[in-house]
Amino acid sequence: MARTVYVNSAYVDEGDAGVSVFDRGFLMADGVYEVTGVLNGKLIEFPAHMARLTRSLNALDIKNPHTTDSWLEIHEELVRINAVENGLVYLQVTRGSFGDRDFAYLPNDVSPTVVLFTQRKRHPSQMLHVQSGIRVISMPDLRWGRRDLKTIQLLYPSMAKMEAIKRGADDAWLVEDGFVTEGTASNAFILKDKCLITRPRSERILHGVARQTLLNVAEDCGLTIDERPFTIAEAIAADEAFYTSSFVYVVPVIEIDSVPIGSGAPGAVTMKLHQAYLDLVSDTASAGQST
Repeated sequence: MARTVYVNSAYVDEGDAGVSVFDRGFLMADGVYEVTGVLNGKLIEFPAHMARLTRSLNALDIKNPHTTDSWLEIHEELVRINAVENGLVYLQVTRGSFGDRDFAYLPNDVSPTVVLFTQRKRHPSQMLHVQSGIRVISMPDLRWGRRDLKTIQLLYPSMAKMEAIKRGADDAWLVEDGFVTEGTASNAFILKDKCLITRPRSERILHGVARQTLLNVAEDCGLTIDERPFTIAEAIAADEAFYTSSFVYVVPVIEIDSVPIGSGAPGAVTMKLHQAYLDLVSDTASAGQST
């Protein structure tokens, strides 16, 4: 059955959806996006995603076309219409169409283009890569400098993921100046002697919503947290490794550059954190509410 999507104030069949060929998101990757998880029919961590959306839009000087309440209404309606029990809502806002292609975008009074759609997924606890873990490779981080903004400039992460697949792995951890920045669409963590290590927030990494929730969960589980850069060599020598991302939340990493991490199976602490995260968001989730 075809999905209903949202395009510029209208709910339409996905086959009838369209935007201008001159939209700057299409021509210049001039836009931002958010992905909000849906768990048991409820939006997860919605306010945190809206706060990051506002931050990204403000940084790019793109007008926010909706209030938080309006965004919530659109998200909830798409979840209802498409009967999404577990999955996600993808939201994208671009600077809009100026009627032609140009690097300049003056006058700056064009309405942004807004697109939202849903994707159905298995419950995170039933996903194979959560149960068995994933294999990653290391690659140089060649993305633009403002990775803290969730922009639609995703070509290099996509290429890095495809390179990982070509090498028989599942994903890539990106490296800059000798240190891991993050995954292609995730924040990276390692565990050593009950100390959880992850890179601190800066312009070099995305300020992950799942990352922050995981840090809160880790503290509740009694882990020491050290927010600092780490190397691939440190990651290979770690007891456990994992990444965080919206909807999958916590995913074990069992191999880096063909070298097993720890026992080569999902770590006990990682799986404990995964379950604690799911318990937290399941207990606190309701329409429009967040952990």
